[in-house]
Amino acid sequence: MPDNRTPTILIVDDTPANLLLLTQLLVGQSYDVRPVTQGRQAIAAVRAIRPDLILLDIRMPDMDGYTVCQTLKADPETNQIPIIFISALDDTEDKVRAFECGGVDYITKPFQPAEVLARVRTHLALAQARIALETANRELQRALAREAELARIDWLTGVYNRSHFYELATYEFAIATRYDQPLAICMFDVDHFKHINDQYGHLIGDQVLRTIAQTAARQIRTADCIGRFGGEEFILLLPNTTMEAGLNLAERLRVAVAALEIHTEKGTITATISLGVAGRQPADTMIERIIDRADQALYAAKRQGRNCVVGV
Repeated sequence: MPDNRTPTILIVDDTPANLLLLTQLLVGQSYDVRPVTQGRQAIAAVRAIRPDLILLDIRMPDMDGYTVCQTLKADPETNQIPIIFISALDDTEDKVRAFECGGVDYITKPFQPAEVLARVRTHLALAQARIALETANRELQRALAREAELARIDWLTGVYNRSHFYELATYEFAIATRYDQPLAICMFDVDHFKHINDQYGHLIGDQVLRTIAQTAARQIRTADCIGRFGGEEFILLLPNTTMEAGLNLAERLRVAVAALEIHTEKGTITATISLGVAGRQPADTMIERIIDRADQALYAAKRQGRNCVVGV
């Protein structure tokens, strides 16, 4: 219930005199009051208007207040609305039953207007505090989720950082080993990146890295992932991927990057990448062995003249 909105109160009572008295009392305090005389009407009204508070009689001809309360509390859409019972029933058993079925308070008829207003104000304030707390908790959870996600991301390129990539790679390696599935690693780096930095400056170099990283991210499947391994070097995790499929992906990525025209404030820049691909072998006992072979393949590609793919 926002602070700037008039609280809506639903009154449910089949006695016209009681209904009128309560309505006048609460309208006099500037509440938005909706009176109904039957239990089924009350349920329909609650679902339609979602009041902030319900004042509920127990004895009604079509459906008693206990049943109304239980019905509303069983519905996830209405179960948080506070219900105050107002009844001429004064036995302890009646009061206990009212609380057991979900009521937050119980006022005995004939009621005192000051008591009714005090309890209404109290439970509206409690409901508002609960809503505020739930909102704050949701915002906190979103903030924590964002923080956790940021902790996994390389701030410059927007792909996974090295630490989180290793977590994912270790997990996928364990699955591939257990079920004897193929798994490939592709490492690549930007050719002559030092020259780009020296000629255009580090800000342009950063733009080149971001563009290439995001281009690679668009080339891979949802099941794959990309991480920044360090500097201008990146790594792809390719679960359930054979060496042949890994080499094909690497070649598509090489072609896609070579075709890029990176528009910067210092003109249009082109770049190429060298790539090394390695696949899981039966003798591998840890993901690092595949990564090491992919790294060796990458350096072999650079020795072969760069802008090419080598697999081992």
